[in-house]
Amino acid sequence: MKERFVAVRKNADGDLLEFQTASGDVLTYEEALKKVEAGDVEHVSTFVGKDGGTYIRSIPDHDKTNNLDALPSF
Repeated sequence: MKERFVAVRKNADGDLLEFQTASGDVLTYEEALKKVEAGDVEHVSTFVGKDGGTYIRSIPDHDKTNNLDALPSF
């Protein structure tokens, strides 16, 4: 069964730092990225930014309420 992110922690600039899963685990960005790349988290994917870095994003579905930025903070 795949995990899902239910809350996020951001820095002062609004960048995502940590993710909380439905099972209660708290993952650093790097840990979350590995799980997403392995296909272990639903409703998210990765993309390569202009700077060449790999980032996590919500699957585009025209519903802003389930975007990572819209998740509650913890």
